[in-house]
Amino acid sequence: MKELIDSFLDYLSVERGLSKNTIIAYRQDLNIYLDFLMGRGIDALSRVVKNDIIEFMLFEKDKMISPTSISRRLAAIRMFHRFLTRERVLKSDPTVLIDSPKLWKKVPDTLSLNEVEALISQPDVRTRQGIRDKAILETLYATGMRVSESTDLKANNVNLDIGFLRCVGKGNKERVIPLGKCAIKSINRYLESSRQDFLKNKTSEYLFVSRCGAKLSRQSVWKLIKRYAKEAKIKKPIKVHSLRHSFATHLLERGADLRSVQEMLGHSNISTTQIYTHIDRNRLKTIHKMFHPRP
Repeated sequence: MKELIDSFLDYLSVERGLSKNTIIAYRQDLNIYLDFLMGRGIDALSRVVKNDIIEFMLFEKDKMISPTSISRRLAAIRMFHRFLTRERVLKSDPTVLIDSPKLWKKVPDTLSLNEVEALISQPDVRTRQGIRDKAILETLYATGMRVSESTDLKANNVNLDIGFLRCVGKGNKERVIPLGKCAIKSINRYLESSRQDFLKNKTSEYLFVSRCGAKLSRQSVWKLIKRYAKEAKIKKPIKVHSLRHSFATHLLERGADLRSVQEMLGHSNISTTQIYTHIDRNRLKTIHKMFHPRP
């Protein structure tokens, strides 16, 4: 069964072009699924029936796994069985009639404008690392990029003269995102000083590099976001996509249309972008309560 997982993941990587991080997540979810099946004495996927998958979901629920995680695992299992059925490894797909657990759409945590300003102003731009870190924070907030997209961003995909960058997101999909003046200024300063110092005599295709001249990891960027948020004395919970969520929310609050924000975020489905409108509705409700003659 492990070999079938490897074949499936090779298909996702080569033919579907899914990212390395997505492949890792699928592998983890499917290994958990196979461990459950083997624990029930099921040693062949041809023996799996609908009820086994339902039992797996209930088992995960009893372990206090969140509905979001269970839905993600079910999505991986669906794709896996669909692949095996299409490849004629299995005669039928036991996931066909299984419904996903219903999910509450949680409004993401966002930072206020003042909090974003405080966060971005923390790096000490008298140092090489501070110059780089400020450029990273400015880029994340200016574009709404995912952290993994910023670490994969290549230097030749950034055009500071016209103020755009080309981002490669999930599923190898490309999108073009505008850059604001603040981000352009910070990136220019980084390119003119820190980056070449970090690289020394080496070269790199990536825009943001470590002090050793290597490609920055997602974990490194996440750590610097958390560190600067702590230094800025931001009390809200800081998550890896806090600047991305703030980018979307602030644009919508100022009248940006949903389709444009969807395109800049790289969401394939507009319903994913619509979650940010809930925050704006809360603001409108507050305004209505404050100013309506019959609140």
